[in-house]
Amino acid sequence: MAPVARPHLPYLIIAAGSLIAVLTFGPRSAMGFFQLPMLTDTGWDRTTFGLAMALQNLCWGLSQPFFGAAADKYGTGRVLILSGLLYALGLLVMSHAASPAWLHIGGGVLVGLAVGAGSFGTILSAFARNVTPQQRSMAFGIGTAAGSAGMFLFAPLSQALITNYGWSDSLVIMGAMMLLVPLLAYPLRGNSTSGSQSQVHFKQSAGEALREAFGHRSYLLLTSGFFVCGFQVAFITAHFPAYLGDIGIDAKYAVIAMALIGFFNVIGSLAAGVIGQRYSKPYFLAYIYIGRSIAVTAFLLLPQSPTSVIIFAIVMGLLWLSTVPPTNGLVAIMFGTRHLGMLGGIVFLSHQVGSFLGVWMGGALYDRFGSYDVVWWLGVVMGLAAAVVHWPIREKPVDRPTAAAQPA
Repeated sequence: MAPVARPHLPYLIIAAGSLIAVLTFGPRSAMGFFQLPMLTDTGWDRTTFGLAMALQNLCWGLSQPFFGAAADKYGTGRVLILSGLLYALGLLVMSHAASPAWLHIGGGVLVGLAVGAGSFGTILSAFARNVTPQQRSMAFGIGTAAGSAGMFLFAPLSQALITNYGWSDSLVIMGAMMLLVPLLAYPLRGNSTSGSQSQVHFKQSAGEALREAFGHRSYLLLTSGFFVCGFQVAFITAHFPAYLGDIGIDAKYAVIAMALIGFFNVIGSLAAGVIGQRYSKPYFLAYIYIGRSIAVTAFLLLPQSPTSVIIFAIVMGLLWLSTVPPTNGLVAIMFGTRHLGMLGGIVFLSHQVGSFLGVWMGGALYDRFGSYDVVWWLGVVMGLAAAVVHWPIREKPVDRPTAAAQPA
């Protein structure tokens, strides 16, 4: 007899994966708070710090398809154990960086690889294997909201640690916290052949999956559009605290703003899970990018004050990671769950290339022009372009031979 789909979410898997998302997204989202104290002590410029954070995002993106494929084949738990160990090592190296090179290795390469191993591509693919297609969007929303909660929690936590212990010791403390990730990885063990959805997998090799995906117009459009998401959010994560200082707003509002983005990110991610289950995911994504462009334009053109910062943070929080559930949901709809870690990782690679450019250009153009304005407005234009790109995406499974099983 064919196994009956479980009517309830697999709560232990969802809880463990969500806690890992809190930990893996927390420190990297708080990196902006370390910029000014670190540069004050070392004498480095913002381009140096910006390059480290840009490398972090690039290594995250470049590694995620490979870690996703490794999780699909060898098991999610093993990849997550590696993530926690790399994260702890990277933050330790960053805390004792005696030169820009060590900053780039620790905070850039090692932390980037750690997040690539332990981020959405790995966690959400494990969720997808263990929930029904009808539950998938909500499960993705919960996992994404957990990453948002990490941002909300680590914004005030990192600032409190820096105030009391200094930036270097604070990185060591957060590195020790990352050793919890391997302990939480056990419930997420298993690869793409396990889980409640394994019996409906479409049988194909990784190479066949890649050829199919790169020949699929909607997948290519989705991948190109996600580039813009990375550019926008990574620039704000890395440079918003410094930007507020430049326009004369008290530093405490940077902490408040990043915490509000994280808090409302939780709401936005959960809402995205519900909306994505009921309405068109491509249209929903287009509206998100339009909303971001409107929010940034209003923030730049209207008088800037603590109140406007708070309003901007709330709006951006609602739109921040709300792109992730519908984006990953579309990949699962198109191709099923067998190679979701790898194919979702490739989409996220595009996101991280955008992140690299957003963070690096933020620092480089600031050092050249003394202002972040060029990058802000570039993000506005790119947001409108992303809306156009998402509109023609088709929300349906890829055409396959009728004799083959349909994807999950």
